[in-house]
Amino acid sequence: MKEGVWEDNIRVLREQFPALAAQLEGAPDDDGGDIRVEMASSGEPAMAAGGIHVNSMRDPVREGRRAAEALGTGDGPVVILGFALGYAAEAAAEKAGDRALIVVECRKGMLRKALEVRDLRELLRRRIVFVLGGNDGSAAVVMEALRLFAGKPEIIRNRALITLDSEWYAEAERHIETWASRDAVNQATLKRFGKRWVRNLAANMEAIRDLPGVGRLAGVLAQSSWNQGSWDQGPWDFPVLLAAAGPSLDGIVPYLPALAERCVVVAVDTSLNLILKAGVDPDFALVVDPQYWNIRHLDRANAPKTCLIAESAVYPSALRGFQPLNAALKAAAFERAYLCGSVFPLGRFIEERVDPKGALGAGGSVATTAWDFARLLGASSIWIAGLDLSFPGLKTHFKGALFETRALAESYRLGPAETRSVHALRDGLPFSAPSADGGAVLTDRRLSLYAAWFEHRFRRYPAIRNYSFSAGGLSIPGLIPAKPQDLLALPPRREEIHQRLGEIFAHSEGDFYQTGEAAARAERYGAARRELLFGLEQVHAVAEKAAGLAEEARTAGKTAQRRVLAELDEANRVITTSAVKDVAGFLFPPMEEPQAQAATPPEASAAPEAAMSRYLELSARFYRALAETADYHLEALS
Repeated sequence: MKEGVWEDNIRVLREQFPALAAQLEGAPDDDGGDIRVEMASSGEPAMAAGGIHVNSMRDPVREGRRAAEALGTGDGPVVILGFALGYAAEAAAEKAGDRALIVVECRKGMLRKALEVRDLRELLRRRIVFVLGGNDGSAAVVMEALRLFAGKPEIIRNRALITLDSEWYAEAERHIETWASRDAVNQATLKRFGKRWVRNLAANMEAIRDLPGVGRLAGVLAQSSWNQGSWDQGPWDFPVLLAAAGPSLDGIVPYLPALAERCVVVAVDTSLNLILKAGVDPDFALVVDPQYWNIRHLDRANAPKTCLIAESAVYPSALRGFQPLNAALKAAAFERAYLCGSVFPLGRFIEERVDPKGALGAGGSVATTAWDFARLLGASSIWIAGLDLSFPGLKTHFKGALFETRALAESYRLGPAETRSVHALRDGLPFSAPSADGGAVLTDRRLSLYAAWFEHRFRRYPAIRNYSFSAGGLSIPGLIPAKPQDLLALPPRREEIHQRLGEIFAHSEGDFYQTGEAAARAERYGAARRELLFGLEQVHAVAEKAAGLAEEARTAGKTAQRRVLAELDEANRVITTSAVKDVAGFLFPPMEEPQAQAATPPEASAAPEAAMSRYLELSARFYRALAETADYHLEALS
């Protein structure tokens, strides 16, 4: 240990990361292996652990710089897998500029040793996050660190160090890859369904005016009854049964009537009809997917005691027939419907001006939104059935799901139903992962994204106890294995649940549908719609004009180009200050080059002709695409 180095480093660490400083001050010098520091030929310290040199014994500084050379020019965080003595982290910090660093190190003692022998104060003062091992699930914390920063992460690996704790680092890297793939998944989803979302929202816009939001139900399971203007608090603790649609749901069906006597039942659209056939009317059913075939899960559903929870971008037939509760006509299959906050700019624009609905987490699957709804209700325990997030027994869903019946109905000799099953198992980049019962199960990248969402949510809300009836499903930290008998041991409370929910609905809907509030909401809705249409028409006109100017200026002289650049600057100002810019840009396609948005155009007087021509070409494409997306919204809204 160099004299004074540890004291200097730990002083900065206490200022920047007091919790981490406390951990390291209590960590042993030798954490899980023989850690030694030797002098390299260059005169710099080098580390060896477990009999392996994890830094170059010739020139560790140069080695760190070589590792950082592979960094690209992105704006995402740089992940250092294996800190050792910090040479690669320092080199990455120098090259990455303002980009954040995420240091992922399995052994606390190794980081402590680095702070004892090297002056790392400058590194500690920059934008940096440490993810350290030492307990089960700690590798997954890298996901939470990545959520702090935008952009795709890049990884620098200390391969020698990773071999010492290969399983821990492999798990950490799996979480990084899962996080990094989300943008590609989101972009592909937007390209495939973006226009459908816009059309659905345009058709459902009046529902935002006419249906209450889930925010009115927040915390109700932690309260007792409505009494003279406020909720009385009481020792209520209604558990929630969440019925997802994985293969293991089949094993819970015989228990459903008895389970429903003991808890609030929340179903997803995919599992709704199976639960109804079991003789149970769920208290709530969630539908958030905008696709037509998804709404077919509700075919022939007759759930007069069920409250539908929907996102305003769902296929329009899901919300058709819902009227204010005092209306004579009632054509829906459900008793009532509530909306959750929209995740799309068009829906948010109307909600913010008319009636905020209350946000629910969205992890890409209706099961993630259903869990967050149960959390919003105030449940202290959530018992989850059918959350496999994998293919136990090579099954994709419960028996009789719409996916299965449709595949059987459409199968023929050269295209049997088994072909679809093979595609479902193969096309999502499958891999083997630990199961909840200690074995292994087949899952894929899409399902692992959902699992990562649940794991993050469980960590964020540690007071909620989460139990799973899916023993053969994917292992998710924070999800406790359970059996139906564990929930059946609780006393029946169905009458209390009906009374409680009846009070809640009567109060929230009585307030929402009263004449004065309904009239004020209708007035706000009219004003919001007018503002939306005016803004989109303005963006469309400005973008069309700017596109034409940019195209004409490509062959004009420098004087004309200077004039056009000034006009494009004014067009940018109008667009970026518009209240509807997020709505208009929602369907905006990814451009070929980042310069397409032309933040810093070349000077017409000095730029080469080719550079100016390219800039104006990209600008024209940018404005033309923006005009098209604004026009598409206007067409849908008309």
